[in-house]
Amino acid sequence: MLPAIFGLAGPVLTEQERALFQRVNPLGFIVFARNIESRKQLGALTRELREVTGRDNLPILIDQEGGRVARLGPPEWLSWPPAQVFAEAYRRDPERACRATACNFEALGLELAEIGITVDCAPVLDLPQPGAHDIIGDRAFGSDVEAIIALGRVALEGLARAGIVGVIKHIPGHGRAGADSHVALPEVTTGLDELALDLAPFKALADAPMAMTAHIRYTAWDPKHCATLSPTIIKDIIRGEIGFDGLLMSDDLDMKALEGSVPALGREAILAGCDVALNCWGKLEDMCGLAEQLPAATDECRRRLDAAMDSRVAFLGYPNELAQRQQALLAEREQLLRALHKV
Repeated sequence: MLPAIFGLAGPVLTEQERALFQRVNPLGFIVFARNIESRKQLGALTRELREVTGRDNLPILIDQEGGRVARLGPPEWLSWPPAQVFAEAYRRDPERACRATACNFEALGLELAEIGITVDCAPVLDLPQPGAHDIIGDRAFGSDVEAIIALGRVALEGLARAGIVGVIKHIPGHGRAGADSHVALPEVTTGLDELALDLAPFKALADAPMAMTAHIRYTAWDPKHCATLSPTIIKDIIRGEIGFDGLLMSDDLDMKALEGSVPALGREAILAGCDVALNCWGKLEDMCGLAEQLPAATDECRRRLDAAMDSRVAFLGYPNELAQRQQALLAEREQLLRALHKV
């Protein structure tokens, strides 16, 4: 198995993609708007990915947080609120807010499961700080550590009940970044005491099945390398101080925070301690390069992958029962949120 998660060029597999995937057996795949035309088409694409790899328990990822980060949207799919909605609810009534969050993410997960998605790159556990870039903003569960932990926990549980693996991000914390890592490398010069606050949500949810790294340089931990490429940060902070033992994936290797070729960056990320390299753009040359550069998945990577995929509870029922369950969850979510506005 190749320790890579690949994007795809379009809504159907090309012959070149199919041949490559059969040859190298990537750990998983991720889909974006360019891969999505309809419910029927996307369901067929995810089925073909499982057929090509011969793996039913295949990680097929999507970024479906809600709000401005959503690859699926109306009119074919539902619209989902950003995490900030639940943070505001938490300030009014933590118990009701947690229940509303759990309903939301289970219902969202059922929508993903119906079309063969198995992993959602959510929830965001970053702790936003004043003056930071707004790339996180309303994607976070507010700026209170207790709320982020409580809401992040029930979001993961809701996804799992729908048969979806959640991915906590962006470990060890993106909330202080002064730049968007899609376009530049952020550098955080904060001291260790302040950084400990950022770690708190990740430490509390260190038993999450999967996590995604931050392309950020934290000078207090490693003045030379960003977290994704830092053996020190991955070993001492993510695996050590945080205690995360789940499947660790890099953020997208094609982001401008990183310098170098995608294949070389993928190898560097794996050697630094990431279990899997994330390559989102579906460029055949880069995927072939990663296939040449990356070592085979380690036994630890395979163990973590199996544990992560086994953490979900697939919804057992007919499509009409799934729809009824989702409707009931959404009705409960709306009832709870309406009640909270009256508090």
